[in-house]
Amino acid sequence: MASSPESPDLSSTDPTPATPEPAGGVRRGRVRYRRAAVLAIPATLVAAGLAILTAEGALGVQFAISGMPFTVTATDLTGTGFEQFGGLDNMADGSPNAGDTGGQVLVVTSAIKNATLTKLCQSVDLGGTNLLIKAGQGAKKVTATDLTTDSTELSGDASFDRIEIGNDASTLDKANAKGPIGVFSQQADTVHIANLRQTNYATTAGVFKLPGLKLGFSDSGC
Repeated sequence: MASSPESPDLSSTDPTPATPEPAGGVRRGRVRYRRAAVLAIPATLVAAGLAILTAEGALGVQFAISGMPFTVTATDLTGTGFEQFGGLDNMADGSPNAGDTGGQVLVVTSAIKNATLTKLCQSVDLGGTNLLIKAGQGAKKVTATDLTTDSTELSGDASFDRIEIGNDASTLDKANAKGPIGVFSQQADTVHIANLRQTNYATTAGVFKLPGLKLGFSDSGC
């Protein structure tokens, strides 16, 4: 497998005229670094043998994220039509969750055309308590179409059928999403992940069916 490409020198290729730096010159430098890093992150994940979930400019997150991460787990995820590429999510201007990030989160974007999940659990740490959502714990499984998620962490045991690695993200055709031109990506006919665990910042779906849905508060998360 080829090593991750070197980040491009954006300062030498950017055709727009130079504009004054903001006070301290910090935000501009941070944003450029994050955009360059998008090119390398998917390749790193492939080398680790894992892939899943959405990015700015694709089907999926087209809203300002809260900036609060949430955990998603499932004992099994099976999907047809899988794509993955890197991206940036943006918080609303002035978000108290921005911290020193400049209001941006570097994410791995994945899209699955049709997905089935067993024993889905989602939790959000609200500080002292967790908002907990569970579904598909019985015979009926959670199903989703055009599922996309923006993740910063993912673990599990993954396998793919007919995987393609190194595509230009703008040419993906396995699911209903495309990434920015020139960005490294991968896609596969099918994906299977056992013992899935993700840290997400956003999830979208065309249709999301949650049999046996239970929502409440808990001292512990997923």
